[in-house]
Amino acid sequence: MGSFVKKNNQVVLIGAGNVATQLSYALEEAGFSIVQIFSRSIQSAQPLAEEFKTGFTTSLKEITTEADLYIFAIKDDALPAVIAAMPANKGIWVHTSGSLPIDLFSGYTDTYGALYPLQTISKQRETDLSKVYFFVEGNTEHVATALFDIADKISGRVRMMTSETRKYLHLAAVFACNFSNHLYVIASQILEKQGIDWHVLLPLIDETAHKLYFMHPEQAQTGPAVRDDLSIMALHQSLIDDERTRHLYEVLSKSIHFQTINKEHINKEHINKEHIIKGQR
Repeated sequence: MGSFVKKNNQVVLIGAGNVATQLSYALEEAGFSIVQIFSRSIQSAQPLAEEFKTGFTTSLKEITTEADLYIFAIKDDALPAVIAAMPANKGIWVHTSGSLPIDLFSGYTDTYGALYPLQTISKQRETDLSKVYFFVEGNTEHVATALFDIADKISGRVRMMTSETRKYLHLAAVFACNFSNHLYVIASQILEKQGIDWHVLLPLIDETAHKLYFMHPEQAQTGPAVRDDLSIMALHQSLIDDERTRHLYEVLSKSIHFQTINKEHINKEHINKEHIIKGQR
């Protein structure tokens, strides 16, 4: 891992939120030393620092310049201003953003990159990052190798990926995670209005996700939109009081139905081509 491993594996966390918290646990378990935590809020920085028996600061000017790795685990919108205010040092600077390019660091440091864990992360729930895919990028081959090795100590699922490609990965993750969870929220509200415990959905949610280990999402799709069951879809929409939710139901149903028709069309074309090829033999 080059010069990084020869030093003390000292890490500074810029941020004390969800990602910073879970990364801190994973890094410590992997043998790294959390030497300082920065947050603009003492209410966030102090508890996390006490957890790891390390120092904290709410001032960027007080960040140590002796660490090996500086992880910027903060909101994307805040990154440029925080990077610009960072004291100069010779450590590797990385952000954990799925969508932002690494060249945000250009002009502020010579060694930088990205360390992106593809997972939904919350402070309140411990996340086993050893099972999570990490996507890394460095501005030089040396930095890229160092970051790959760092991530590999946390998880065996590490991939190199450019900033350009990572944007699409993050987009897909928003659909797969954030949007699906929003639909869980809507589903829970529908049930709770009828006095039904939303937890009855959990076996259904578990099976929906579990099927994807064995089949492509297209194959796993079920429901009235796939069957083009117009009477059931009309009934469902009549039960929805909120206009935005009703519109969302309609848009999603049309999207599912379009995907189904398109898949059937492709399959028919494939079958026809096979018949033509066999006929020519």
